[in-house]
Amino acid sequence: MEEIKPGKLYLCATPIGNLDDITIRVLNTLKQVDVIAAEDTRHSIKLLNHFGIKTPMTSYHEYNKVDKAKYLVEQMKEGKSIALITDAGTPGISDPGEELVRQCCEAGIELTSLPGPAACITALTISGLPTRRFCFEAFLPSEKKERQMILEELKEETRTIILYEAPHRLVRTLKELYETLGDRKVSVCRELTKRYETALRTTLKEALGFYEEEEPKGECVIVLEGKSFEQVQREKEKSFEEMTIEEHMAMYEGQGMSRKEAMRMVAKDRGVSKRDIYQYLL
Repeated sequence: MEEIKPGKLYLCATPIGNLDDITIRVLNTLKQVDVIAAEDTRHSIKLLNHFGIKTPMTSYHEYNKVDKAKYLVEQMKEGKSIALITDAGTPGISDPGEELVRQCCEAGIELTSLPGPAACITALTISGLPTRRFCFEAFLPSEKKERQMILEELKEETRTIILYEAPHRLVRTLKELYETLGDRKVSVCRELTKRYETALRTTLKEALGFYEEEEPKGECVIVLEGKSFEQVQREKEKSFEEMTIEEHMAMYEGQGMSRKEAMRMVAKDRGVSKRDIYQYLL
């Protein structure tokens, strides 16, 4: 059994649905630390009771994260060992845990993360979409201008995109994604690791139509296809075609390139030889 060090923070991943997903290491740690900082103590007490864990809890959530983090850091400076748990999944991923981690790093507090469930990775691996490159956006901002700005950024994203969404907002988000990004492949995952786990692998347009008829239930993870490289290349070539060769050269020379290097880049962009560009400019 791993020895618990005094004055150390342990980020403990907890199940996102199926209690069997908790690790032996997390269980042993939760039993041995001095205090468990939980996002919702009323929720977490069910988990602790299930596994017979009697360690004292304290609340640490979005609305007290700054001041409570300062208090917890002081506790660790005095030698207390603390485990941080979220309502479900890995602490620090789209939750207030990142603030406590930041303050611990600044204060020189030792910390470690105990691997375990994370909804974003679980959804990505069953989505059927590319997994080599991906970006995680969590929940889209609620503020209208900021939300639209993020959506416009995602429009150009070539990596697979992972989003979280509550069931009552799923239709609205799918509609905004469809209107801004166009129709793309998507996997809408719900009730992950639970008995009624589903992954609707379809397109944004079809997913929107489905959930307009079928009320979604359970927390949702949207895994969305990124913009294809072929589309990016087509758009790039089209934009270059709208430039004169002189304007194209000026663009690269304005970035500090030599004339020779600029000619090479212009030729590459336009799919012609460097000699063709040289002859044109002569």
